[in-house]
Amino acid sequence: MKTNKSYAKRIKVTKNGKLVARKAGQNHFNAKTNSRIRLKKRASVSIKMSNKNRSRYLHNS
Repeated sequence: MKTNKSYAKRIKVTKNGKLVARKAGQNHFNAKTNSRIRLKKRASVSIKMSNKNRSRYLHNS
């Protein structure tokens, strides 16, 4: 099965095999929010994924 490239580009696999990505919808409409919330939006989120889905979307990891 082929790797889903559009999905794989959004996810980074760490050294220990964890999946890390950004939350969706954090790029625009930040001018009115305060700086504390804007700083929190930069953070990445770890993703829980079953082995079946991991092999489906991220073939080589």
